[in-house]
Amino acid sequence: MSRRAGSLIIVLFFVSLCYAAGKVPERIVSLAPSMTEILYALGLEDRIVGVTTFCDHPSRAKEKPKIGGMSNPSLEAVVSLKPDIVVMTTDGNPKEFQMRLNSLNIKTYVFRARRIYELPDAVREMGRVLGIQDSAEELARRIEQTIERFRRARRLSGKKVLFIIWPEPLIVAGPNTAINDVIELLGYKNIASGAGMSYPKYSIEEVIRQKPDFIIIGRGSGHESIEKVSKRLLDRLRSTPAVRNNRVFYMSDSLYRLGPRVIDGMEEMAKILAEGGK
Repeated sequence: MSRRAGSLIIVLFFVSLCYAAGKVPERIVSLAPSMTEILYALGLEDRIVGVTTFCDHPSRAKEKPKIGGMSNPSLEAVVSLKPDIVVMTTDGNPKEFQMRLNSLNIKTYVFRARRIYELPDAVREMGRVLGIQDSAEELARRIEQTIERFRRARRLSGKKVLFIIWPEPLIVAGPNTAINDVIELLGYKNIASGAGMSYPKYSIEEVIRQKPDFIIIGRGSGHESIEKVSKRLLDRLRSTPAVRNNRVFYMSDSLYRLGPRVIDGMEEMAKILAEGGK
């Protein structure tokens, strides 16, 4: 039996026990913005009793009680909400916090997907744990269908892309990110794919040396004036093909979090690169 199959059997056994005891989780605390977005997409808004201070999408999530940040949640705040389960992620939540919750007999569920291709099955697993398999299956299939549609249409362009998370200091999207996955899915090359971390600092000299054909700048939450903030950086990058050929684009933060909005993010980036390549 494979490790994956063994893990799935354990999850299903846990869920069957919950059903048998009538204990499908009704009070859910989310410890990550991506988890909150998935919970809302699955129709669980009324079951969510607490979220992090960074959970801002959908906007209604801002009205939920706050338990602190992803990396430093308040144990007292979580316990006070009397959750049936705390939903966590391996990408940002400390393992030690999970252990402290478990020592208090508070159940936890850890969402382990980090890549866009892992997302559908992870959504299905969460659905089984929370007792909403039908909604989870529908969301998982929509993500899979979008990935497959772009995969079938993929043509290697040879063009190079730089995705900027923040201009000063220059932070870019590197490997093991949904952004990198989508760039490659669409047939382009991320110039930062060989970096040693997911969101590395990059030098101006390295960008000029790599000669990106496209530069995409993300609009992070609360940064509506990103064009103004990026102006000095783009002036320094004016020798790159992207800037010389007016192939600098701005895009939403829909690929920043591994959640339901990656569907919109794939569509948005595909449109940018297709229209920019004309």
